[in-house]
Parts: sequence; structure tokens; C-alpha cells
Amino acid sequence: MVTPPGAQKAMLYQMQQLSIEARHEPGEGHGVRHSVGEAGFADELHSSLLRINQLQSTAREQAMAFQAGDSGYSLNQVMVNSQKASLAFEAGVQLRNRLLTAYKEIMNMQV
Repeated sequence: MVTPPGAQKAMLYQMQQLSIEARHEPGEGHGVRHSVGEAGFADELHSSLLRINQLQSTAREQAMAFQAGDSGYSLNQVMVNSQKASLAFEAGVQLRNRLLTAYKEIMNMQV
């Protein structure tokens, strides 16, 4: 499943807003929001990993079909889907790295 560019921009904006909010210290004018979407963080992470896996599987299947001579796929389609899968995987790796960095930072905080 491919996310539309508008959804990606909205997700990026939301991540930037959360990053800005995380930098501010609690005080007047900075309330804590307690609203959580229908799906929690773990569910969102899981669905993102499933989407990355689906993109990689689709790209792999199309590449193999193209190499086998299947006329149903053009080289353009194969290359575009391969790049989509590559970008999604790279974004997943970056997310993992940031999560690990945040986890280590939290674990090193003095209580």
C-alpha cells in the first residue's frame, strides 16, 4: 500500500509539531495533551512495518516477473516500485535509529 503525498506531508508536519512540543519545558501555556488516536503507537509502528514489507514484496515480485519476461510490467514500473520500497525501508531504519536514541536518552535521565 502506497501512502499518498498529502498523507506523508501531514505525517511529517505532525512529527515536526511533536518535536517542537517535546523541546519545550512544561510550564504556563504548555498543556499536556492526553488524547490518543484510536490506534496506539505500537499499532501504528506495526502497520508501518507491514506497509514497508508489502512494498518490498511487491517490488521483488515485479522485478522477478520483469526478469522472467512478463509483459505486464514495464521497466519504469519496476524501477519506481523498487525506489519506493528502498525509500520506505530507509525511513524505517531512520525511525528505528531515532527511537533507539530517544530510548537511550530516557534511560540515562536522572529521576
